[in-house]
Amino acid sequence: MTTTAAPVLPAPALDRLPELTAALAGCAAAHDRDAELPLADFELLHGAGLLTATVAARHGGPEAGLGDTVRILRALGAGDPAVALITAMTLFTHAAEARAPHWPAGPLADLLAASARRPVLVNSLRVEPELGSPVRGGLPATTARRRGDGWELTGRKTYSTGAYVLDWLLVWAATDEPRPRVGSFLVRAGSPGVTVEPVWDHLGLRASRSDDVRLAAVPVPGDHVAGLAPAGPDGGRDHTAGAWNGLGLGALYLGVADAARDWLLGFLHERTPTALGAPLASLPRFQSAVGEIEVALTGAHRLVAALAAAVDAGEPGAAEQAGGAKLLATRAAIDAVQQAVALVGNHGLTRRHPLERHLRDVLCARVHTPQDDAVLLAAGRTALDRRR
Repeated sequence: MTTTAAPVLPAPALDRLPELTAALAGCAAAHDRDAELPLADFELLHGAGLLTATVAARHGGPEAGLGDTVRILRALGAGDPAVALITAMTLFTHAAEARAPHWPAGPLADLLAASARRPVLVNSLRVEPELGSPVRGGLPATTARRRGDGWELTGRKTYSTGAYVLDWLLVWAATDEPRPRVGSFLVRAGSPGVTVEPVWDHLGLRASRSDDVRLAAVPVPGDHVAGLAPAGPDGGRDHTAGAWNGLGLGALYLGVADAARDWLLGFLHERTPTALGAPLASLPRFQSAVGEIEVALTGAHRLVAALAAAVDAGEPGAAEQAGGAKLLATRAAIDAVQQAVALVGNHGLTRRHPLERHLRDVLCARVHTPQDDAVLLAAGRTALDRRR
């Protein structure tokens, strides 16, 4: 099979983003409580062309850029960040293939043909119990061994977002050759030897089901490998991929903060203490506090959107600045939700109010690559080297 037979995929319906945000928000509390996501959520996104928004034009896709992607993830994050995070992984995968073709023709043709008919979800499984995140260096313990014309995978991956709803697992593994190579081995969900272990028990993003995946002698065809190359010190990541990850996830968590702010605005208009005889929204103290939240979120959204546009335009240095923008965006998002909780007191920590869930979800922003310490270390070294 070749990619020339791929169907033409629809452009993402960006005008439907408010509608989709509302639809996801209506189910988010139940998904958080049950810690699971039905495929119906992704069918909505598939119908709007969002899951395939970043598929390359040469493969029949709209090839949306990072600017449109941050718009999508901001809107979905405001609705249900668990849905948004799984969607982000699929969008990032298609975008990476659009930038630099590396998928073998057969699996790519299968992926695109299925994506035209139904939601198809993909994620890269990279984190391991001993290794942690590969961006800090090291080889994966997950091993690919030659078996005839193919490979056999053995290992364990942790924090595998959306593991139980994925169609394709891009398993980062090292070969057992004398000089190991690393790459992504393309594994179909349900392949023999693949087991999803339901260990996810998290404070936030409970419905993302970032469970463990165990691989026990999983057979992989010889042509189902992408990017197999000698191991590099950065785990094979490039600046542009880092920009997509950082800015996309920054936008997602700003969406969570948007939802928290919107709930806060409604609460302040509705809450009328008997001693005051007027809504809390009428008090200057609350007006100033809301203003501080609004200014911080507006600035963060502008920063992410502007830098995403600069990355799309190929502006020199823009991709390298994305880590700092992610740090500022996620800090603004976390601070905004924490300020909202402080303003409303017990109401903000009560499970029947969505602000409690928004607080738990937005705190997850800190754990995504690049993490704050790595961003600040790189920025500091760059500044000091520049001065020298």
